[in-house]
Amino acid sequence: MEITIIGTGYVGLATGASLSEIGHHVTCVDREEEKIKLLQTGDLPIYEPGLKEMVDKNRESGFLIFSRDLVKCCSTAEVIYISVGTPQNQDGTADLTDIKDAAVEIAKTINRDMIVVIKSTVPVGTNERLKQLMQDNLQYPVSIDIVSNPEFLREGSALHDTFHGDRIVIGSTNQHAADVVVKINEPFKLPIVKTDFRNAEMIKYASNAFLATKISFINEIANICELTGANVEEVAKGMGMDKRIGAEFLQAGIGYGGSCFPKDTKALIQLSGNRNHDFELLKSVVKVNNNQQVLLVDKAKKRFGDLSGKRVAILGLAFKPNTDDIREAAAIVVINKLLEEGAEIIAYDPAAMNLAMQILPRGIRYANSVATVLKGADLGFILTEWKEFKQMDLSEVKRLMKEPIIFDGRNCFDLEEVKFYDIEYHSIGRPTIL
Repeated sequence: MEITIIGTGYVGLATGASLSEIGHHVTCVDREEEKIKLLQTGDLPIYEPGLKEMVDKNRESGFLIFSRDLVKCCSTAEVIYISVGTPQNQDGTADLTDIKDAAVEIAKTINRDMIVVIKSTVPVGTNERLKQLMQDNLQYPVSIDIVSNPEFLREGSALHDTFHGDRIVIGSTNQHAADVVVKINEPFKLPIVKTDFRNAEMIKYASNAFLATKISFINEIANICELTGANVEEVAKGMGMDKRIGAEFLQAGIGYGGSCFPKDTKALIQLSGNRNHDFELLKSVVKVNNNQQVLLVDKAKKRFGDLSGKRVAILGLAFKPNTDDIREAAAIVVINKLLEEGAEIIAYDPAAMNLAMQILPRGIRYANSVATVLKGADLGFILTEWKEFKQMDLSEVKRLMKEPIIFDGRNCFDLEEVKFYDIEYHSIGRPTIL
């Protein structure tokens, strides 16, 4: 099938590459000229494991094309996907500017009946309003059908989630349009949930809000474990064996980040508030997460008393491993807090350095390796659980640092292992190794 995808961010690129991989002819469109030029030459503007290889394969075979010509791409498409960002406004609501602009452009361009699939995360009721917006801007006597098809991709494992996901959600009021999107996705061989617009939109928000809640819950349990002498890893293991709970998202740490959980939880809180419902539980989830992000700094202040002039090695800037995304990353909060305390910062991340340099304050030094970032440091903060950090030689850590004191926000090391290396080790929800 001929498919046009508007938007070449994480979701757009992963969706385009995956659909071309299963045999569809896909054209990804973006208004940013530099981004399209980059993609046409085989370079990707984002880091995602396996994505470049899949993009290159299908670009070379002709199944995946990149273009800025929306008019041409829409004229040849059988189905159009919208996969643009819906970032957070200051009041917590979703900014729908880009998706509305895309909808209007499509409406003014198409000259035949069209199915438009919305991949972007949007508040409940948005797909209905988008359909009306498009109908109001049609330039030709054609019909347009909307299908809500929210994504459930985790950055760092987007391709795995596409081909091995739990379900595909398809929301539509038109049976034919829904069936077409089912047909498009059949090669993935995943369970399909067919429903209407509003249910599909709410499934997306409710899923992310629940996972955020699970993370904040285990982090609160971790804090209680520290006060009582329990070990959160053992507690989480015992909890996760209960099928009603499950082991996923029970890893204690310094909170969630990225482009989805923070944005979607706040959007759902705002959506509830607009309908005179106070979502107290979710407000608490957000509050717990905000507190959790500064937990390591509080531990370091308690340990040292004064962090002024201390050289702090930051290991990890991305909000999670296997991505270069630093949106809502705990590292940003931690670094800004450490700077307020007068600390000297040197940071390293395997993938997110360039993006971090554009956002973090000046005066931060950047290293090009684990060894460089640790050399001469008074203390180190592990903020992203990259494999490179989890496999560090702890004897080298001790040798390189001025004082081998580690504050691990991702519980990367086994406590029994750490005991062999005479390293002071502070983690989350577990006993401190002195």
